[in-house]
Amino acid sequence: MAEEKKASGVWPKVKPFVNGGASGMLATCVIQPIDMIKVRIQLGQGSAGTVTKNMLKEEGVRAFYKGLSAGLLRQATYTTARLGSFKMLTNKAIEANDGKPLPLYQKALCGLTAGAIGACVGSPADLALIRMQADATLPVAQRRNYSNAFHALYRIVADEGVLALWKGAGPTVVRAMALNMGMLASYDQSVEFFKDNLGLGEAATVVGASTISGFFASACSLPFDYVKTQIQKMQPDASGKYPYTGSLDCAVKTLKSGGPFKFYTGFPVYCVRIAPHVMMTWIFLNQIQKAEKKIGL
Repeated sequence: MAEEKKASGVWPKVKPFVNGGASGMLATCVIQPIDMIKVRIQLGQGSAGTVTKNMLKEEGVRAFYKGLSAGLLRQATYTTARLGSFKMLTNKAIEANDGKPLPLYQKALCGLTAGAIGACVGSPADLALIRMQADATLPVAQRRNYSNAFHALYRIVADEGVLALWKGAGPTVVRAMALNMGMLASYDQSVEFFKDNLGLGEAATVVGASTISGFFASACSLPFDYVKTQIQKMQPDASGKYPYTGSLDCAVKTLKSGGPFKFYTGFPVYCVRIAPHVMMTWIFLNQIQKAEKKIGL
């Protein structure tokens, strides 16, 4: 009996983390090919059509799922921490508000905090994912040839040290904060508008709100995602010097060389990736919660 009571007390606390990670991992399995194309576009390999055609011709279908293990590991860390933390933070905030619904700005603040927590936890897996996806674009002599996410993490630690796992963590955290603020604020507002003003059903509300949420999440986060990608995939030249000294240096040089729109390289594909991932994460989360209710969890 004591063990049962203990389990029943532990599960409600870990449930948001487990459900969040599971829903994110399921969504990633579907979105991985689009994410792969997005990274290749940011690395300057051409348009979405050109990248897709070249990948199919030169590397085959399996190339679209290169780095999937790192993507799943990232969701198991980043999304688990992000959605779990957000649920805990909002619950605490609701308690502080005497059970009243949270105003929009408080939800945004919870999203900012949860995004930062998730990014700190998931940064190593994110670095492994970017490197695995970018590896095929490097000259043969410079390729790292990671076999999977855990091999990538092991090699990074062995070759560059433990702290290298958080290379580019600064822009990763800022990006996550911007993405979660844009996603959560616009999603909540859209749900209220579609339900209260337009009277749409649950399915239409989720699709519409998720699409709008994905757009604003993309618009807020892509500049930071671009800088993060450039920092994480940079290689030293013959003299051992890196092209950028840090995130700010990368942003300034990018602005000088390509202007502000350079930060939105690959925006259509990035937006197409973010919106479905947001939508499917919520759908999977909803289905997981329904299944848990059926079996009494």
